[in-house]
Amino acid sequence: MGLLDSILGGAAGQLLGGAGGGGAQSNVLSAVMMLLQQNGGLGNVISQFEQSGLGAQAASWVGTGANQNISGDQLTQVFGSGAIGQIASQLGMDHGQASGALAQLLPEVINHLTPQGQVTSDSHDMLTQALSMLRGS
Repeated sequence: MGLLDSILGGAAGQLLGGAGGGGAQSNVLSAVMMLLQQNGGLGNVISQFEQSGLGAQAASWVGTGANQNISGDQLTQVFGSGAIGQIASQLGMDHGQASGALAQLLPEVINHLTPQGQVTSDSHDMLTQALSMLRGS
């Protein structure tokens, strides 16, 4: 539960603190986690960012230094407009709001899933566990 609490209390709380509270936070967090899972897990998502020319940003999230920001447009470039549009629909947001929220939260989620500064073999298990906890709450 520490990982989920850490993410919800940290980035998601700052991002959505004034926009709906816990339910909205867990919905966006769940969307980020599902996006990671649907795209083959943490390692594959990092590779997608590298192939899109955003490898330095992704490496900063995995590493132990400061996280580099990405924009909603860059996130759409990596995952596609259709995927972001589907998430926007699920969240009841427009495309720009959803891509912006996801772009702010994704680096923090990846950062929390890689506390040692590298993608580990148990990152998939942590992602699955966090998704299960979100769905149960």
